[in-house]
Formats: sequence, structure tokens, C-alpha cells
Amino acid sequence: MKRWKACCLAIELVVWSSWSMALAEKIPSAEALEQLGARPVTLSVIEPHQSTPEHPVAIDYLAFPAPVVISAALGSEWEAKAKTIEFRALDGYVSRVDVTRLMNGKAYMAFARADRSPFTVNNLAQNERNVPLGPYYLIWDNRSDPELLSEGDRNWPYQVIDVSLSNVSDAALRPPGFDPALEPGLSSAKVYCLTCHQVNGFGGEKVEGNLALVARAMPAAEFVKWMLEPSSVKPDTPMPALSTNLDEAQRRAIAQSIYEYLSHVPITPKS
Repeated sequence: MKRWKACCLAIELVVWSSWSMALAEKIPSAEALEQLGARPVTLSVIEPHQSTPEHPVAIDYLAFPAPVVISAALGSEWEAKAKTIEFRALDGYVSRVDVTRLMNGKAYMAFARADRSPFTVNNLAQNERNVPLGPYYLIWDNRSDPELLSEGDRNWPYQVIDVSLSNVSDAALRPPGFDPALEPGLSSAKVYCLTCHQVNGFGGEKVEGNLALVARAMPAAEFVKWMLEPSSVKPDTPMPALSTNLDEAQRRAIAQSIYEYLSHVPITPKS
């Protein structure tokens, strides 16, 4: 597998600096990047949307290192301006990733399959086939990284249309009267729920409504079942099950902690 060395990456970041600021938060096309000198690499990954623990599926993508693409959109000093980068998808899905993770050499922005077959994926967790991935798909060099493999499809947003610096406060998740004992559930909710859902206005924009109100309308056992096996509660739901890479006890504990948080966090009125 081809790799760019750190010195080459540094050169690319400098090349983009003066040109990229005019692009604000929009990501230039792969063709535009190539015209300006960027060269994609072929990256082979275990595709989390299409794999199970028993049957991993390897797919080769054409991709640019994520720092190069982000630099093209936000300027070469983006890593010093925020702790988190927000990736926004066409359907309102929002993924927030720490800058330190994006700079560790494992993150790439894919724009095509290496064999030029359709740039789609079968999303097993959501019972969807041939899901378009473009214009960009954030992927990770996970084949020899057990931690990334165990995370599954977390932080693998597809249909990414823009990126932005994220200094947005999550104070809405801890409104006045918040019990610090709910912090574990809050942390899990941010990881597993708030890419699509919102609590008190903070989160993704794929699903309308305050998830805390949804949880309050459900008995604890039904909510936990919903998280562990969404299709058993709503057969046609696109909602994926809570990470199947974890053992059952872990999954149940996470679901229960999320319910505790959602059912007790103070509700704030819409602004």
C-alpha cells in the first residue's frame, strides 16, 4: 500500500494554504485536488458497514490523506484552531472527530473504489444496499489496528459534503440541574446517538425531535431493546444496532446508561 511520508504531507499543507481559505468549509472535488497536485493513494480497509466480526470484508478505496483534504477546505492551520472537526453529510448526519485523531496518519477521505466499481456500500446495520458514498467518505487505515476494528463504523461518515472547525459548546447536554452522575450516559450518547439525534438542540440533524423526550416516553426495558435490536421494535427502521463488536453485557450496560441520561437530563425549551 502506498503511503505519503510526513514531509510530503507537510508540503501539501503549505501548498493549499493560500488557495484553500477562499473555499471556506466546502471540500473541493477530487478532480480539483488532483489538478492542484495532490495524488490519491489506494487504501485497503476492513469495511465496517459491510463486515461482521465473523466475516470481515476488505475493500480498496482511492483516497487522499484527511489532513490534505481538510486543509484544502479550512486552511493549513486548521489543526491549531479547534479541537474537533465536524463532518456533515447530505442527510444531516454529523460526525465530530478530534483533531489529534485526524492527524495520526490513519484518516483518509475516499472518493472512489480502487477498481472503479460503483462507489457504494451495503450498510448491513441499516438494512440498506448500494448506498452512495460520495462525494467523500471518511475512512480509517484499520486493517492492522485492533482498536479501530473494534470501533466498527464509528467515525466513518459517508456522503460528506463539507467540513468545519467545531468549537461548539455541548453545554446544552448539561443544563442547569444536571446530575454529574449521568456523565457516563452522556458520553455514550454522544458516541452512539448524537450523530443523528439531538438532545436540547445539540447533535446531528438526521432525525427531528429531542431524543430525551423520546426516551421518556418509553419504559427502560423497551428503550434498551430498541438500542440493542432496533428492528425488533420497528421492523423498517434504518437505525443501526448498538455496536455489535462489543459483548452483550457491555452493549446492555451502555444502552442502560444512555437511557438513564436521557430520562433524567433536564429539558430546555427550544430557543
